[in-house]
Amino acid sequence: MTQVRHDWRRDELMALFALPFNDLLARAHTAHRAHHDPNAVQVSTLLSIKTGGCPEDCAYCPQAARYQTGVQAEKLMDVDTVLERARAARDAGATRFCMGAAWRSPKDRDIPKVAAMIRAVRALGMETCATLGMLSSSQAQALKDAGLDYYNHNLDTAPEFYGEIIHTREYQDRLDTLEHVRAAGMKTCCGGIVGMGESREQRAGLLQTLANLPEHPQSVPINRLVQVEGTPLHGTALLDPFEFVRTIAVARIVMPKSVVRLSAGRAEMSDELQALCFFAGANSIFYGEKLLTTDNPDVEHDRALFKRLGLQPMQVDVREENPRTAHADIVERCAAA
Repeated sequence: MTQVRHDWRRDELMALFALPFNDLLARAHTAHRAHHDPNAVQVSTLLSIKTGGCPEDCAYCPQAARYQTGVQAEKLMDVDTVLERARAARDAGATRFCMGAAWRSPKDRDIPKVAAMIRAVRALGMETCATLGMLSSSQAQALKDAGLDYYNHNLDTAPEFYGEIIHTREYQDRLDTLEHVRAAGMKTCCGGIVGMGESREQRAGLLQTLANLPEHPQSVPINRLVQVEGTPLHGTALLDPFEFVRTIAVARIVMPKSVVRLSAGRAEMSDELQALCFFAGANSIFYGEKLLTTDNPDVEHDRALFKRLGLQPMQVDVREENPRTAHADIVERCAAA
C-alpha cells in the first residue's frame, strides 16, 4: 500500500512528472486502487450563494469587481432558495452540496446566515461544503458548530508563482485559514488551478505544498483554467491535455488517500480525457450545469459518461466518516439514463 508522506521533495515530484506516461499512470492507478474503489466517483454540486463584486484581484476570476467580465454583483441568497437548489442536486444524485460566496472574507454578521443554510442542507442528508474566503478561528468554529463538513480554500498555485496571479492576499493568509479550519475539526478541501502559465516545476510545487501540509486535504480539487474574457489570464497558452493527466496522477501518488476532484474546466475536456483522469486517480466531480459562473457538463452527459465507463456515484452517509459506494437506487438511476 502506498505510504502516506508529508516530506516530499521537489525533485521527487519532478521525477514523477518525468516518468513515461504509461509508467506514471500505472503507478498512480495502483495507488488509487490501494485506497479507493476504482469505479466509484464522489459527486458534488456547487452553488454560488453570493456572486460577483469580490475586491480581490485573482487574475483568473470573473467575479473580481475590477474586471469587466459581465458578471454582476448579487446579494446573498436566502435560505429557502439555497435549500430548493440543494434538494434538486440531491435528487439528481449529488451527495455533497458546496456553497460559494465571492467574499475576500465573510463579515461576522454573515456567518449566522450561512450557518442556517448549512443546517438546512445537512438536514437533507447531504454533506456540506463552503468556500467563503479567509476565515478567522472563531468563524471557522461557528461553521463547524453549524455542521459544516468541508471548507474549501485553495492554494491556487506554487508559492513562488503566487505573486504572478494574486496581489491582494498573501500565501500565508491561505495557510492560516486552512489551519483555522483544521483546528475547528472540519475537513479541508484544498487544491489549485493549472494552466495559468506556470511551469511544470511550479505545478509540482503546488502539489508538494499540498502534500506537505500537516494533514492532507480530504478533497483536492484540480482546476483547469477556464479563460474568461476580461480577466488578465484570458489568452494564456492552453495546457497540454497529457500534462493535465500527469498532474492528476502525481496528485494521486503524493496524496493517496485524498479524493481528487476534476473541477473547473471539465466542460472543455473530452470524454476520453476525463476517462484518462479517472484512471490516473481522479474520483470526484462537480455535477450540474454551472460551476459558480462558468459552464459545467450537464447532468445527463455525466450520467451517460458514467454508464459508458462503468462508474458508480459514491454515496456518503453524513453520520459516517468514510464514503461508500452509492445505494442501488442512485446507481440504477445513472444506469437507466
